[in-house]
Amino acid sequence: MKFYFLTLIFIFFTNLIEAQVVATSVINYLKNHQQVNVLIELKAKADLSQINLNSSKEEKGKAVFQALKSVSNESQMPVKKLLESLHIKYKSYFLINIISSSLNKEELAFISNLREVKSILLDESISLEKNIDNSMNTLHSREPLVTWGLTRVEADKVWAQGYKGKGVTIAGEDTGYKWDVEGIKEKYRGYSTGGVNHNYNWHDAIHKSSPLSSDTINPCGYNLSEPCDDNSHGTHTMGTMVGSTDADAYGIAPEANWIGCRNMERGNGALSTYVECFEFFLAPTDLNGLNPKPELAPSAINNSWYCSLEEGCDTSNFPIMEEAIDNLTKAGVVVVVSAGNSGQSCGIINYPAAIFNSSLVVGAFAINDTISSFSSSGPVYNYKNFRIKPDVVAPGSNVLSRIPSGELVGWQGTSMAGPHVAGLVALIINANPALNGQVEKIKNIIKQSARHADANIDCPPFLNDAIPNHVYGYGKIMASVAVQMALITRVGNNSSSTGDFFIQPNPVSDYCTIIYSSSSQRNPLSIMNSYGELVQLVEPHQSEINLSTLTSGVYVLYDRMNGKGFKFVKM
Repeated sequence: MKFYFLTLIFIFFTNLIEAQVVATSVINYLKNHQQVNVLIELKAKADLSQINLNSSKEEKGKAVFQALKSVSNESQMPVKKLLESLHIKYKSYFLINIISSSLNKEELAFISNLREVKSILLDESISLEKNIDNSMNTLHSREPLVTWGLTRVEADKVWAQGYKGKGVTIAGEDTGYKWDVEGIKEKYRGYSTGGVNHNYNWHDAIHKSSPLSSDTINPCGYNLSEPCDDNSHGTHTMGTMVGSTDADAYGIAPEANWIGCRNMERGNGALSTYVECFEFFLAPTDLNGLNPKPELAPSAINNSWYCSLEEGCDTSNFPIMEEAIDNLTKAGVVVVVSAGNSGQSCGIINYPAAIFNSSLVVGAFAINDTISSFSSSGPVYNYKNFRIKPDVVAPGSNVLSRIPSGELVGWQGTSMAGPHVAGLVALIINANPALNGQVEKIKNIIKQSARHADANIDCPPFLNDAIPNHVYGYGKIMASVAVQMALITRVGNNSSSTGDFFIQPNPVSDYCTIIYSSSSQRNPLSIMNSYGELVQLVEPHQSEINLSTLTSGVYVLYDRMNGKGFKFVKM
């Protein structure tokens, strides 16, 4: 009987491998191990096509949460019952319809045979010889320029207008955070002068040591009920988002609130730890993981990491993380992702989450205003259709921020660039609260307001002077211009043709041409800045406009006689 049972298991297992239910990486892992950590993906998917993308962030968040939760609860029941009958521990997810567990070959065969199961994917860290992202290393510059990056993107000009991110919550998933560091503590959403409350503001997805770590002694421990940073990386990135004291201004959105999640154990994660943090941010929970509240979701998430081959990410499970980011995007959350530090070569952006269309991907530029030598270049060649990434670049060399000791240090990496963009989202929403949850509008503002630069390497057939291109994307972020665009959107000016006139090109450098419709009446036009001030008049007979005297920013070409306007960007 025992021989018959094992034979039957072997037949099931072989058939399911042939049916491609079980990933090849899972099969290979079991050749040398008795157990394997896996993600069990269910076939059922929530239909989010009816989500109204124009509704408020809170409405979208609740609708996405309810749809995902309903489908996962129903479809996962048979799998959970079988796992429980076999006395196997598991964790259920709803952001993506998956269950994580540890199975042996026989258990894998049983689970794989369930008709609800779509695939079983590897969730293991594997030791490989490969260069680790340099952003995880301690790269110090002893005398960094404190404000070069913030000055270069003109964040100080935005602050002078009164926009510092107040009332906006942004998030980070990283190596954890030293929440009570000076300049960062005051911005933590769980902090108040009366005390601290970590419920709905912190989650720890690290439940054990990573096989990629040198030992099993984590300096913070596991399953933490309050934020802790086991690597310093997370604290540094959060400082770039929100950090400031009376003496130092190093965070781009110094009045924004932050919440956090630890998704890496001393710099090493796994597919399930990354997904667990994404799920927390869709609907933050209390410290027991209960009572989710999608209305407390952040407006943007910074992701200064990538999921490598060592961490078990390969083409078989790329769609899992892509689905997580797509669902967060539909819920009104901007997912900001660092491009990576593999340097200037074609197609080096090739790891999750920077390869996905929904990710707002950020490369790095240096104080000399050129691309940082370590910043990974696109385009994305290795997943689905070729696409241009990064989307934009931000300051990433010698970026000053705080580490858990409280010391201000200058680090470099696209890990340092990404937080600038997450913080920029807070400034945009602060300037125009109606944009909160309008992910595509926010991303478009960030892209269209960036300073263009030609790519410095050839990657045929992509053009170096294209907008976007494979090195700079749309260009170097400009906080001042982005906020001006947000303000113009707030007062209701259209960003597209009125039907009467528009200009080409847009964005414009020094000269542009007015294009009139054949039936339009040519009236005198005014050029207004973002404060509603008249800066230039255009006569009815003019077709070409000289804008060389205008500073960079967002303007409106306005016909006072019929009340119509056209928004354009001066680079």
